[in-house]
Amino acid sequence: MYYLLRKEIQGFFSSLTGYLVMVVFLAVTGLCLWVFPGVLNIPESGYASLDSLFYIAPWVFLFLVPAITMRSFAEETKSGAIELLLTKPISEWSIVLAKLLAAVVLIALALLPCVVYIISVWRLGNPPGNLDTGATYGALTGLLLLGGIYAAIGTFASALTDNQVVAFIISAALCFVFYEGFDALASLTGNTTQDMISQAGIKVHYSSISRGVIDSGDLVYFLSVILIFMLLTRLKLQSRKWK
Repeated sequence: MYYLLRKEIQGFFSSLTGYLVMVVFLAVTGLCLWVFPGVLNIPESGYASLDSLFYIAPWVFLFLVPAITMRSFAEETKSGAIELLLTKPISEWSIVLAKLLAAVVLIALALLPCVVYIISVWRLGNPPGNLDTGATYGALTGLLLLGGIYAAIGTFASALTDNQVVAFIISAALCFVFYEGFDALASLTGNTTQDMISQAGIKVHYSSISRGVIDSGDLVYFLSVILIFMLLTRLKLQSRKWK
């Protein structure tokens, strides 16, 4: 699995994908947080807080993560390389895990330069250092877990088709449904089921962690959803042997 993981990561950086993802994420968040006027602009808000970053990042990831994962299986399915890969002495589970981890590594690398934002807000505080670092690091953890769910969904979507564009659209749609759809559905229901439906979506759990509160229930949710989509992807790979 290690060699497959290394191959996947090298594949990202041997093309423009890896660099483009990091540049786009930093450019979009940087412009919204520091340049464009509005409620997300940190200097205009007057508060030494990175809440704006943790609000906008899930929406940026909604497009970037599917772009990362759309080639995971679709490209190999189209070229026929997937059949060769499945004959190798490596389990379907290891293949899925390697591709998912490669995407998560790229997401983590894209988040790494956010340290610059933390340092900037730290220095802008009055007095300097007036920043809740515990909550900030907790929110970064939540953002990485959110990226993990998006990556798991995107990997599954890529296994469904041999067309990368179709995989991107399916992935982005599913990510949107899991992030925003359950909250929208909950708002249309009665009070008795509203909370239960909201708990099935990502947003309520991400919002909790974004406040710096890392609750075991939220962690179980994130890891469970990731595991479910990994199992679905593995099942799709195994279905090739049923034909």
